[in-house]
Amino acid sequence: MYRYDEFDRDFLSDRNREFRGQVERRLAGQLTEDEFKPLRLMNGLYLQLHAYMLRVAIPYGVLSTRQLRQLGMIARRWDKGFGHWTTRQNIQFNWVKLVDVPDILEALAEVDMHAIQTSGNCIRNVTADPFAGAAADEIEDPRIWAEILRQWSTNHPEFTFLPRKFKIAITGALEDRAAIAFHDIGIRIVGGPNGTFGFRIYVGGGQGRTPYVAQEIKDFLPPDQLLSYLEAMLRIYNLHGRRDNIYKARIKILVNAIGIDAYRTQVEEEWERIRGEEIDLPADEAARIRAHFAPPQLQPMPVGHAAFSKARAQDSGFDRWVRHNVLPHKNPDYAIVSIAFKEPGRPPGDATAEEMERVADAADRYSGGEVRVTYTQNLILPNVARADLADLYEDLKATGLVAGNTGLITDIIACPGLDYCNLANARSLPIAQDITERFAEPEKAEAIGELRLNISGCINACGHHHSGHIGILGVDKKGTEHYQITLGGSPGDDAAIGDIVGPSFPAEEVPDAIEKIVDTYLAQRRDEEGFLATYARVGADPFKEALYGTSR
Repeated sequence: MYRYDEFDRDFLSDRNREFRGQVERRLAGQLTEDEFKPLRLMNGLYLQLHAYMLRVAIPYGVLSTRQLRQLGMIARRWDKGFGHWTTRQNIQFNWVKLVDVPDILEALAEVDMHAIQTSGNCIRNVTADPFAGAAADEIEDPRIWAEILRQWSTNHPEFTFLPRKFKIAITGALEDRAAIAFHDIGIRIVGGPNGTFGFRIYVGGGQGRTPYVAQEIKDFLPPDQLLSYLEAMLRIYNLHGRRDNIYKARIKILVNAIGIDAYRTQVEEEWERIRGEEIDLPADEAARIRAHFAPPQLQPMPVGHAAFSKARAQDSGFDRWVRHNVLPHKNPDYAIVSIAFKEPGRPPGDATAEEMERVADAADRYSGGEVRVTYTQNLILPNVARADLADLYEDLKATGLVAGNTGLITDIIACPGLDYCNLANARSLPIAQDITERFAEPEKAEAIGELRLNISGCINACGHHHSGHIGILGVDKKGTEHYQITLGGSPGDDAAIGDIVGPSFPAEEVPDAIEKIVDTYLAQRRDEEGFLATYARVGADPFKEALYGTSR
């Protein structure tokens, strides 16, 4: 992973010293909330329903165990003992006190972390495939390029005050595990001639009030031209993006208003104009950054197949965990392991201080001291010897982190909702917990198979409900919390926005509604057909009939 140098650390020290002075002035009444707001947002600090919330940047979701333990310490010392993994591979602390924030930022800086550009109308945390560097289907490690983009975008003078927040995702594998089609800019690493690679660029994706799937703007871009092309894209957006209407300010609105061809033409013209400005990264600097991501030296560790098979046969929980949470690695002696923070009694994505520390211990013992955060609000150990899987399972079992449900109906994405967020119309976490309880029997979830269920507490779609196979959106209906259901969304290579099936449901009826949808799917599917394939074949009518008694 990337290591900060003296320049990085001096920058953080100066930034934190400046913000400490701003906090002191706010506490002394020398700054009003309106005057303080832009200053705190530049440091990732939000004022929510009940308290301040600090959003900490985890660039492209990569954490060292030292950093993870520090996050656990912060949760225990300055929050209520837990943090919340976000859909931008970050972590939020929902109960911090303003007076403590400068000390928290200093604690973060001790382990090369910060909260810069986790809020505001700037380029937010660049997200990437959480399997990066380990995936069996990888063309090129996207972390290298995510780090290049992070350094390019941090405090970029032209892109600090964009018309609206801006999100970039990059994937380097054959399978998209970063949901690039739902980003302002999505980047896909693709193979080129003679063993080379380049970037396929997408633009104008996003969820929220007006969801769009991103459109291709460039089919192949050589690596040494990436920064200048993205700079041209952002300059055109900065020039023409709406600043008079917050709901029409995202780049997706601009691209769909003028059309992808007109936008592409303007970008190409701007690109030709600026390419001589030394924006693109020199080869030696790219090599310096690449060196931080040299693959680990994994020793041959063949698994004893007889003992491994016996362990699976004797422990159904271990067998289920292996089937759903153990994923292929580019080295056949190793595996990628998903640690799911989704089970009955747990708000999705919440992690206690003790759990962070125990995962850090496991990562040190079994995965070279590295952890990844997924946009689905789980953690990944990227380099686990298959021979160690049984021991890892037992260690995680002692902490209660062995839910074998990655990718199943109980692996729910959910935003904090009305329990925390002052933008929300309805609660998300209790609905997620009720659905998890309804499908808590592992055999029931397995019989359903892979199914992406996402929940948002408002139209801003922080829970990615538009891209869920089943999406749930909290709405305000005459002062009461209701939930609208969508079907057929997908975040991957077949990216799609879900269809609204009909009128919303009150909170107490949502689990029954989801069960009716699932039962209808099971009755309609052929063989092992997935939910999306069944929905595409039979359409919405059978589901509407089950939910409302009519297909109309």
